[in-house]
Amino acid sequence: MKKWIRTICPLTMMLLLAGFGTTSRVEVKVPQRLIVLKPTPVLYPKDSIEQPKINVTPPFLGSSYVGFKEALAFKESRGNYFIINTFGYLGKYQFGIGTLQLMGVYNASKFLNDPRLQEKVFITNIARNKWILRRDIHWFVGKKIAGMEITESGILAAAHLAGPGNVKKFLRTNGKVDLKDAYGTSMSDYMRKFSGYDVSSVMPLRNPKV
Repeated sequence: MKKWIRTICPLTMMLLLAGFGTTSRVEVKVPQRLIVLKPTPVLYPKDSIEQPKINVTPPFLGSSYVGFKEALAFKESRGNYFIINTFGYLGKYQFGIGTLQLMGVYNASKFLNDPRLQEKVFITNIARNKWILRRDIHWFVGKKIAGMEITESGILAAAHLAGPGNVKKFLRTNGKVDLKDAYGTSMSDYMRKFSGYDVSSVMPLRNPKV
């Protein structure tokens, strides 16, 4: 019986293979409308310049110091450490060369390529501005100027935009001196936008350096 099976199985396989070999191929014709004659457009990737502008908001990090600095960084540069704007301001927080020198940083290229240094410069500058504006923070926080309540974080944000000296002028003239940057953003815009953050963890320092 086993010999019979061993003889039949190979013969059966040979017949099947021979049948496949002699079967005629069926030609499938693709309709003309389905033939690809040129590259087709795709949705992604696209050149970023061609993309429509959309409003993007930063991640919500609460009202802590971290929330304050990240919200400010998003407004300044979308949080990009390696960007230079059209007026030469550098990095995530858009510092000018003069401010960097006050912080003890004299190598702009090194600053731009060192995120840790940028973070150190930011908190050092906040501490410096807090020292310069310490009396104004004491006098004006909680009061209303131009219909808005003055807060410590709003004052410090405005100082980042226009310098502490100009913030003093704004507060002491009851909002009459409201300087704008080259893009049209005013100190009062920053005071309003960045009000209510808790920046008490940053201590005021006189002439701090990185």
